[in-house]
Amino acid sequence: MPPLPSSPRQPFRGPLKATPKQRVLAQWRGIDIAPLERAQAVRARSMAEVIPRLMKDFKVEGKRAEVEIVKVWNSLIDPNIAAHAQPVSMKNGTLFVNVDSSVWLSEIVRYRRREILERLQHSFGPDAIKKISYRVG
Repeated sequence: MPPLPSSPRQPFRGPLKATPKQRVLAQWRGIDIAPLERAQAVRARSMAEVIPRLMKDFKVEGKRAEVEIVKVWNSLIDPNIAAHAQPVSMKNGTLFVNVDSSVWLSEIVRYRRREILERLQHSFGPDAIKKISYRVG
């Protein structure tokens, strides 16, 4: 079977505008096509209008806060603890932290939990981080 001839692709040029012939016919028929042309026209929007919506849709502010928490975690927390425990995610005011062993989990939960929470709340405010959930992982 011979290959089908390829058709050249034409780039998209936006909505089609009425030709002079179509305008004359519309006028003769008593139809106003201007609203249709305006409805088909693509309205350009300013960056100031688009960027805030994109940031909200992609939840950039939440991601930025998580990155800030990781930076502050490594600078505020004792380096021995930071070497064995790292924040993974944050949801509804709870910071989830993975600890590399059950021994360190026990150490942090028993003796350092309150200190770590207070330091992070001091940096981000009491509403940003309400509690910390530790897990081995």
